[in-house]
Amino acid sequence: IDPFNYCMSPSELEQKLERAKRNDKLPKVIVVVHYSGRSADMRAIGEIAKEYGVNVIEDAAHAIGGCYLENPIGSCEFSDISVFSFHPVKVMTTIEGGLGVTNNANLARKMSMLRTHGITRDSSEMHNKSAYPWEYEQIDLGLNYRMNEIQAALGLSQLNRLDSFIARRRQIADQYHDLLNRCPLLLPKNQTTSESAWHLYPVLIDSKKTELSRSQVYDSLVQAGIKPNVHFIPIHTQPYFRNKGFRTGDFPVSEWFYANELSLPMYFDLTDSEQQSVVQALEDIFDIS
Repeated sequence: IDPFNYCMSPSELEQKLERAKRNDKLPKVIVVVHYSGRSADMRAIGEIAKEYGVNVIEDAAHAIGGCYLENPIGSCEFSDISVFSFHPVKVMTTIEGGLGVTNNANLARKMSMLRTHGITRDSSEMHNKSAYPWEYEQIDLGLNYRMNEIQAALGLSQLNRLDSFIARRRQIADQYHDLLNRCPLLLPKNQTTSESAWHLYPVLIDSKKTELSRSQVYDSLVQAGIKPNVHFIPIHTQPYFRNKGFRTGDFPVSEWFYANELSLPMYFDLTDSEQQSVVQALEDIFDIS
């Protein structure tokens, strides 16, 4: 990841793809995560992917409502598909489920079919061109990814409130920027090319300015009645991927980030006084008078 925006590093990606090309192991697809609601450098990543003939999927689960180069994050300007999550803790919710978008008509048809068991009723796609109206054909192996009507109705209601959700999250982030400037923390930097949706507010313990570890700060916040979180454990350190040959040290910036990251409370209903309590608790932990 890039050590400044915590998303995929274009330069590291290019080196990885160059090695893969030499070894005749280029991937078909790369998945770019817009971590915490901030956009990765999609223009650079898109150009690199195009050069190597690799497709791109944007994981915009954190980023609905954010902007990149003055366009909505996930608009597929530099990718083939973007996916969003509407889990209860996300910026907007349908309780469970999500959304996939694309500007490619062929991919849209494929995605629509795969969400319904790979079944089609479109006669132009069926082997039996003279099928009766009640007939259908399963022409691929899909699953049941359909959102139910109640979830969709909730999602539409939430979508109408998205602008207010994002405005409040940005206000909370701006206040954290101002209020935490005395704490030995590395705060997320503003980007000139994008505006975050602020699904998360990640800070890093600055080991150059404090001897306290992330675990000590975490435990102290919990004892103060505040529940932070840590996002996320690097995937290459998980048992499944270790069994595939990945090892600690393979992605040092991701590992450094995980070792120091702490996600502070960030949600639409967080009040100013609750946020001030978070800040005060951190100042007490770091003994800031």
